[in-house]
Amino acid sequence: QVQLVESGGGLVQAGGSLRLSCAASGRSFSTYTMGWFRQAPGREREFVADISWDGGNTDYTDSVKGRFTISRDNAKNTVYLQMNNLKPEDTAVYYCAASPSRIPAAWGRHTTYNSWGQGTQVTVSA
Repeated sequence: QVQLVESGGGLVQAGGSLRLSCAASGRSFSTYTMGWFRQAPGREREFVADISWDGGNTDYTDSVKGRFTISRDNAKNTVYLQMNNLKPEDTAVYYCAASPSRIPAAWGRHTTYNSWGQGTQVTVSA
């Protein structure tokens, strides 16, 4: 497992941008698939985006396609989530997660991931 620490959350107006970062400890970061999930009050945790261990494959939930971009820098043990054109419905606590899975079809399920960060709050005002 790896230890994960998110940063970059905050309060932004609708239409604005934020970039979330997730720093990982450990020398095996480059072998992990990474994901971003979010959870709004009263709602279940939902998949946002994932990226393969080598950065070659990415996937997004439909509601963020064209607005969010996931990327990683394995030399820095960091994964990013660039969020543009933010909407009030994007308000949630955002979590990064790591998984050793090599099955892309599984990467959208939170149960696939065995390491989680503490979360960072993103609030988008109308």
